[in-house]
Amino acid sequence: MGSESEKEELKAVAEFIKELSNIVPNMVKGILESFFSEEAGISMGKAVGNFYNELIKSGIPPQTATEMAKDYLGTLTKWSDVLKSMQIHAPSRKEVKEVEVRKEE
Repeated sequence: MGSESEKEELKAVAEFIKELSNIVPNMVKGILESFFSEEAGISMGKAVGNFYNELIKSGIPPQTATEMAKDYLGTLTKWSDVLKSMQIHAPSRKEVKEVEVRKEE
């Protein structure tokens, strides 16, 4: 049997995990939506277009500017790939219950 302070610590951890399971999925959803929304697409298109135009104005040959713009777009979209590949696991009710049972022991 654990001491009273250990039980309190486990209770606090269980409550923290429960709270995270509510917060994290919504946070990730919001981040993903910011990458894949219509507004994000418009903004990315403008950013890449402006980057390309500035390269051309600076005397960069069109073929080189195109390659640089592709690389720039790749950098912008890399984060969306990282987020999609992340496996965010919110604890199931069963897992939360197991922690709660352990804290009562």
